[in-house]
Parts: sequence; C-alpha cells; structure tokens
Amino acid sequence: MNQLPPDNVIILTINQSFQINWSNFENIRYNKENSRRGDDRMKSLMIKWRKWRESKYLPLIIILLTSISMFLLVKGSVQENTYDISLMNLAPETIRSVKTMEDPIKTEEEKDQAASEVNPVYQFQDETAENQATIIESIFDSVIEIKQSITSDEPEAATDSLQRLKKEMNVLAENASFVPLTDDALSILLSQNIATINDVKEKLPILVEETLSEPIRNENLGTERDKVVQKVRTTFNYPDSFMSVLVSIARGSIIATETKNDELTELRMEQARASVEPTRILQGQILVQKGEIVSKDVYRQLELLGMLTDKSSYKQYIGVALFVLMTMWVLFGQTIRFKDPNVINVKNLIVVAFSVIVSVLMMKVLQSVAYNFDVVIAFLFPTAMVSMLVYILVNERAAFISSFVVAAYAGIIFQEGYTNIFQMEVALYILFGGIAGVFAVQRMYNNSQILRSSLIVASINLTFILFYLLMTKTTYEFVDVAFYIGAALISGILSGALTLGILPFFESLFGILSTMRLIELSNPNHPLLKKILTETPGTYHHSLMVANLAEAACEAIGANGLLARVGCYYHDIGKTNRPGFFIENQVNGYNPHDNLSPEASRDIIISHATDGANILKKHKLPKEIVDVAEQHHGTSLLKFFYYKAKESNPNTTEESYRYPGPKPQTKEIAVISIADSVEAAVRSMKEPSGEKIHSLIKSIIKDKVIDGQLDECDLSFKEIKKIEESFCSTMNGTFHSRIEYPK
Repeated sequence: MNQLPPDNVIILTINQSFQINWSNFENIRYNKENSRRGDDRMKSLMIKWRKWRESKYLPLIIILLTSISMFLLVKGSVQENTYDISLMNLAPETIRSVKTMEDPIKTEEEKDQAASEVNPVYQFQDETAENQATIIESIFDSVIEIKQSITSDEPEAATDSLQRLKKEMNVLAENASFVPLTDDALSILLSQNIATINDVKEKLPILVEETLSEPIRNENLGTERDKVVQKVRTTFNYPDSFMSVLVSIARGSIIATETKNDELTELRMEQARASVEPTRILQGQILVQKGEIVSKDVYRQLELLGMLTDKSSYKQYIGVALFVLMTMWVLFGQTIRFKDPNVINVKNLIVVAFSVIVSVLMMKVLQSVAYNFDVVIAFLFPTAMVSMLVYILVNERAAFISSFVVAAYAGIIFQEGYTNIFQMEVALYILFGGIAGVFAVQRMYNNSQILRSSLIVASINLTFILFYLLMTKTTYEFVDVAFYIGAALISGILSGALTLGILPFFESLFGILSTMRLIELSNPNHPLLKKILTETPGTYHHSLMVANLAEAACEAIGANGLLARVGCYYHDIGKTNRPGFFIENQVNGYNPHDNLSPEASRDIIISHATDGANILKKHKLPKEIVDVAEQHHGTSLLKFFYYKAKESNPNTTEESYRYPGPKPQTKEIAVISIADSVEAAVRSMKEPSGEKIHSLIKSIIKDKVIDGQLDECDLSFKEIKKIEESFCSTMNGTFHSRIEYPK
C-alpha cells in the first residue's frame, strides 16, 4: 500500500508547479507583448510609407534618382581608356587607338609635301624672239644712221657720234631685255663701215631669233648663250674686237622664253593640297607596342585622342547626361501624365522606373562577361520582360514607350569597337522583342498564359536572329549558329519567367492590383468565393447580378470594369458572419429581425461592411477590393430600421442609423454602390416593366446624389447619366417579359 507524501512535500511540489506555470505565463505574456510591439512597429512603418507615398515631392525624387542611376550605369559603357605615361618613357602595354580621328599635323605635313612636289607652270612667250631680233636691228640701225650723219673726220665729230649713239642705246635700255653696251663696244661699232654693219644687221638677228624660237628657261640660259656664241663665231669672220662686240650683243639677246606663271602654279599647288586625304588614326590601330619608347609623335597622337590621364575629355559624359534626360522625358513625361495631365500615379512611376533600372542592370551583367565570348552575348537578354511587366501593371502606352527606351539603352551599353556609339543590331532585337511582348500579353488572362506568350516572343526573336545571320557577311560555324538560335529561345522564355517572378513583388510591395491578379481573384474556386457560395448562396447570386451591372456601367464611363466586377464578387462577404440576418439568404419565410430591436438589427446589418473589410484584410486581398467592401454603402441611411425605431422613439437621430463610411472614393466603388441598391430594389419589384425599372433606377440615383454619397468621387453628371442608361439596358435584359407557358 502506497503511502502519501508528507504535507511539506506536497506544498513544495505545488509551489514548484506554480512557479513553473507562472514562468511559462510570463514567457507567453512577454512573447505576446513583443509580437504586439512588432505589429505596432510594422503598422507605424506602413502608415509612414503611405504618407510618404502621397507626398507631392515623391515623383520628382523618383525621377531624379532614376536619372542618376541610369547615368551611373551607362557612363561606364562610354568611358574612354586613359594612360598615365610620359614622353620618351617605355609604354606599359600595347596601346591601341580608342577611336578614329584625323591627325591634323600629319595631314598638314602631307599637304605641304604634295604642294612642294608640284612643278612650276611655265608659259612660252613666242613674241620674245621677234622682240629681241628687233632690238638687235635697232642697234645696228642706230649705228648706220649716226655714221651717215657724220660729215667730217674730226675727233669732235667722233665724240659727238658716240654721245648720240649712247642716247639711242639709253632709249633701248628702257626695255628690260636689253643688255647695255660699253663705250668701247659702241666705239667699235661706229668704227665699222656701213657694209659690215648691214651684213651683221642682216644675219645676227636671224641667229638670235632661231635660238629663241625654242623654249628656254632661266636655268638653261648659260647653255643657250654658249650655243648662240658658237653660231656667231661660225657665221662671221671679223676681227676679234668686232667679234667680241657681236658676241656680247648675241649673248645679251638670249633671254628666257618660258616664264613661270605664279597664278597657275599656286592653283596647282592648292589642287595638290586638296587632293591629299586626311591622315587618320584608325580605331584599333596600334600606336605603340609594349616596351617601346613613347616618341614625340606617339605622345602627340595620345594627347590628340584624349588618352592621356591629364587630357581626358568630358564630352562623352555630357552626351550621356543629355541622352538620359531625353529618355527620362520620353519615359515619364509621355507615360505617367497621359490620362490626366494634373495627376502623377506614383505606383506607375515606380513600376516604370524600377523595370528600366532592373533591365539596365541585367545589361551591365551581360556586358561584363561579353569579352569572354566570340559571339554577341547580348542576344540572351530577355527582350520582352520590361514591356510585359509595364503592360500588365501600368498600361499599353507605357509598355510601348518603355520598349523603345530599353532598346535605346541596350544600343549604348552593348556597343562594340572604339568608334561605335550605338549597337543597332542589339537595339532592334530588343525593340522587336519588346513590341512582340506587348501584343502577346494582350490576350493573356493568367500566369500560365504569360509563359505561353513568351513562346511568341521567342519566335519573333528567332526570326530576327535568322535575319541577322543571313544579312551579315561573316561566315558562322555551326556552334555559333546554334548559340544564336538558343539565345533567341532562351530570351523569350526568360521574358515570361522573369515577368512572373517580378510581378508578385510589385503587387505586394507597392500594393499594385494588376489585371492578372484581378483575373485570379475572379476564379470561382477562390476560397472566399467558395465561402460566399456555400454559406450565403443568396448573397452570391446577388453579387453576380451586381457585378454584371457594375462592369457594364464602368466600361460605359471609361472606368475599370474588371476591377468593378471582382470587387462586386467580394463586396458582401461580411454577410457570411451572420448569413440568416440578410433577406436574400433567409428560407422558409423566417426573419430573425422580427424578434430583435431596431438597434440590434441596425448593428448586425451595418457591421457587414466592416466585417467584410476585416475578412478581406485577413486574407491579404488587395486594398482596392477591401475598399469596395468598406465603402460600397458609404454613409447611407438604414431607412427601414430607422423608421421602425422612430415609431418607438421619436428622438432617434439619422446619424445613429447610418453606415460608418467612408463614402465611395473612386468611380468604380460609386458605381458598385448604386448597382447594389438598384439590383436589390428591382429584385423586390412585382411585375417589373421597362418604365418601372427606369423610374426606380432614376429615383435611386437621385437619392444617392441628394444624400451626398457621390460627393467624394469624381463622377460627373454626364457620367451619372451614362450609368443610368447602362443600368436600364442591363436590367431590362435580365427582367424582360416572357411568354406564358401552357399548363
């Protein structure tokens, strides 16, 4: 038989147990407090994020940060190679020219060389021979004339004759081609008889004229004069004194018959200079080999090319800055402000900016490894990723413009060579792929179809690759062809895969509700829709009818019809907490409100809006859907129970029987609010007709307007009229008259 433990042992055990339990309780309480603090901290951060997101300066900050990011990413692709080397030092490596550029100094040297090689242009003066012969004849005519005028043999007469002859010679000396004779030579001439003078006068001009009939240049004068002297000596046989005079006259008469034409010579020199092609430093040209001395000429070329550290140019950075500014204007200025010039959608701004930055980062990664391959590795880039993302999350216009911008950046980043500033093949490849992505994703309604659309992109990529291979003059091996074909296919598949991977990130981080997400939420197999169908079948049918009304009306006024439809599916999910208290779910004619006070019924009915919002928040549905559940009744009056309460208590106020709101903030929620009331009212009508339905819809909309339920959305009276017409058309189609079947 077991004995009981002593009392002190029992007490000790109880105390220990209590201490353990209390310790566990303290731990639990501590963990709960920490968890609560964490939740509070997270809520605080979310509130700060929402406030910051609504700041008017946020768009400017995003655009500025995007511009800076793009500049920093792109500038490395255009940065020139520079070297820290000095004149007459050894080159640390083989240096090639980074671009093609004219060498003005070398060009000028070659032009001068060409001009110096031009021979002077000479012109033959055919009148020179005749002129010189005439001068010789004039000399002897003067001598004969003076001798004939002498009447005496006195010395004075001889002196006078010499002076007269000198005067005659001075007249001839005015001709630059005449060589003056000395006094002795003139005296010898005067001493000869007239017959001798006549003989010389007849023969000597002929000898000179014959000699001058051939081209003679200044450099050949000596030779030609020697020739004429020889002719004189063989023609005449006179005393040496007289022969020396004849020789002097003959030599002096031989002058250049070809003179240099300075104008023509200068013209030919200019033509020679112009014909010289500019001397160029070609891209990739080796300027200096590793280990060679950097000569003055090489140093000058490096300086000219801006390849010296202290001579680096900033022109390319200015060019990149201008390019970035231009693309940012196109990207943001033409996409974000498209629908409303006064409103900038921050979410769209972030999507476009982030998509482009991510794409450029991927380009830089590919560029960094491109030098290890002999093929164009840029063809692996997912061409349609950006366009598909932007189309799904923003709009079609933004998707097209983003495609052009991404293609432009690809052309800059993937440039090859030293002089190219744009890689046209890669840019066109990405552009066509991006446009194909926009058209492919237009008819896609779920995630699996996005992957299917990537096959369309892959086919367009493949078509461009085939065009590229066929148009290039390079002969490719089988391995290269296989790579390019594989790259085209991989690019298309990656476009769809990356789109699917990034899409949830955007949706969750920025609260973006995409078309794909809406389509997923509209799936009847969604757990919350199944919950509505199984627990509140009447509410489910009501929601479908309201969805049809709201979608048609939203499309009529240009609002988001799909968002309205999906919002209607979930707008009354709060009724699942107390299904039987709502008339569409009541069976067998039993109404629990008959046994409740108006206040209790009010609280139950009104709570379905906040209950629905809480359920949707709990299941992490998008804010737009939560807002529909919370705002679809606005601050409208619960009339039935208000008047019921008024009967028992005349002091009952309207404010106590109104929904807490807020009022509808968007066009879609405003349309849903009206559609919800219209569907319920028309359903309760007996023998509805077109006129009755139109009148009822008009009165409901009028009550909403008068009650101020549409004050906080941007619906115009014109749009309200279109909503009314759409509701009438849809309801008449639903509640049309039917023939009575025979019993």
